[in-house]
This record gives sequence, C-alpha cells and structure tokens, in this order.
Amino acid sequence: MFFGFRDMVVDVRDVTTREILATESEDLLTTGEAARILGTSRQHVVDMCKSGLLPYTLAGTHRRIRRRDLEEFRSGSVRPSRDQRRSMWLNMAVAGTLVRHPEPTLALARENLAALRAQHPRGQAARWLAEWDRLLGGPIERVLEVLTSTTQYARELRQNSPFAGALTPQEREEVLAAFTDYTRARNARVHPSGVAG
Repeated sequence: MFFGFRDMVVDVRDVTTREILATESEDLLTTGEAARILGTSRQHVVDMCKSGLLPYTLAGTHRRIRRRDLEEFRSGSVRPSRDQRRSMWLNMAVAGTLVRHPEPTLALARENLAALRAQHPRGQAARWLAEWDRLLGGPIERVLEVLTSTTQYARELRQNSPFAGALTPQEREEVLAAFTDYTRARNARVHPSGVAG
C-alpha cells in the first residue's frame, strides 16, 4: 500500500513540474514552485539563494527565481553532447544572421512557422510552434536568447526551429568546418599525446 501511494506522489510531482515548466509566460517562480521543479524542499531553495548558487530577485520581502535561471541551474550539471554543441554553433550563426538582417530573417521564420503549424496542428510539436509564434511577435532579443541559450526550454524550442534556410549552404558548411577544426584543436590540447583519456 505504501509503495502505491509513493508512486502516486511521484506521478503528481512529475505532472506539477511539467505544468510549471509549460507556463513559460510566467517568468518568476516562488521558492515553493522552484522546490517542486527541483524535487527538493523550499528551505533548500532559500538556502541556495542565500549562498548565491541560485540567482533571485525580491518581490517585496519574497524571493522570486527566474524560470530560465532555474532551468540553467537544473541543466548545469549535464555536459552537452558533441551533437548538441554542434547544433549550438549553428544556432549562434543563425543568431548572427538575425542580428545582421533582422527583417528578412524574421520573415523567413514566420513563413516556415506557418508551414510547420499546418503540418503539426496538434501534439507536443504544436505547443512548441505556438511558443515560437509568441516569440516571433515579441522583442527580437528574446528570440536571440532562445537561439543561444543552454536551458532545457531553449533546447526544446530549437528542436522545432522555424529558422531552416536562415544560413546559406556555404555558411552552414563554414560553421560546421569551424566547429570541427575547433573541436579537434581543443581535443589535441586536452590530450596532447593523441591518446584519448
């Protein structure tokens, strides 16, 4: 009987975490909400805030944690894979194109987004595409943040990116070649004997 109850509590915690993370429009979280997401006590979140491990702001006398700070904290211990680093380089290049040519790049993203939404009217992809629609209608800085952020939220959004074609084939090849060259040089510095360790 106890084990069934414990499983139910874990399931409720998972649902609560997903619900809190799903409401990205609410940028500030209470320490209790942050604790539920982290699966820890509210006091532990307060202690992390006091020690400087978790940034926070004050709303009167109450601590509020920005959602992206909490997501960065959650994902901070996970080292990105080579594919994730490669993808990040490509997204940073897209961000550079967006900065240099904002209107045509945003127009391309909106056109791609319309086609993607027609292909995916329901399900998880539809939710992320709706979030892209919201972002593309807001400040360009928020789009740039998503393109370059390491948070789980940004990674999920980029899996459904409307920026296909923002880089020319040549630009894409140049970015990938630069990434490969950098990775090889870095690995050579880390493992100068040529033996992976």
